[in-house]
Amino acid sequence: MSIKKAYNIWASQYDTNENRTRDLDKTATIETLKNYDFESVLELGCGTGKNTKWLLEKAKQIIGLDFSQEMLKKAKEKISDERVIFKKADLTESWKIDNNFADLITCSLTLEHLKNLNHVFNQARLKLKNNGLFFISELHPFKQYSGSKANYETKNGTKELEVYIHHVSEYIDDAKNNGFELVEMKEWFDENNKNGLPRLISFVFKK
Repeated sequence: MSIKKAYNIWASQYDTNENRTRDLDKTATIETLKNYDFESVLELGCGTGKNTKWLLEKAKQIIGLDFSQEMLKKAKEKISDERVIFKKADLTESWKIDNNFADLITCSLTLEHLKNLNHVFNQARLKLKNNGLFFISELHPFKQYSGSKANYETKNGTKELEVYIHHVSEYIDDAKNNGFELVEMKEWFDENNKNGLPRLISFVFKK
């Protein structure tokens, strides 16, 4: 099953099923970005708009991109605001967004589904204004090394999605090769497992 088809199926339960990765990502997004100022946001892999609502508390305009039509449908049902535009897009191709549009790009739980990180950083550099920020929140590669993958429940059991592993050094090297400076990196743990493997890793890069 293609990743796109899997997410279209997952959309109906994405916001309601038990999902510690989704919930921790929301925490990581808010806790990190509350410390920064931004107005124009490009949200990569916006999904059902789970982070869009909070971003609207600070942003004047948001463009949310996702490849799943059903995820976008859920986002549009939840969020009706003239400051937000949701668009279907393939992030492995050139992003049909004006260059120098955003002072913040966010990318949450998306890059594990994309093989080529360099392309993402290249496009992000084009779409960001000078001194713009690129926030990334992803499943920690340590979790991936242990076999953890994006998954959801179906009537036939747990469905795991095929993913790519990106090492910490890969994020940092590809960012640097595209002119980004690392501002902040943090690991995020489950509340009841502070001494176990971190669930997420987040980065803030500056153009």
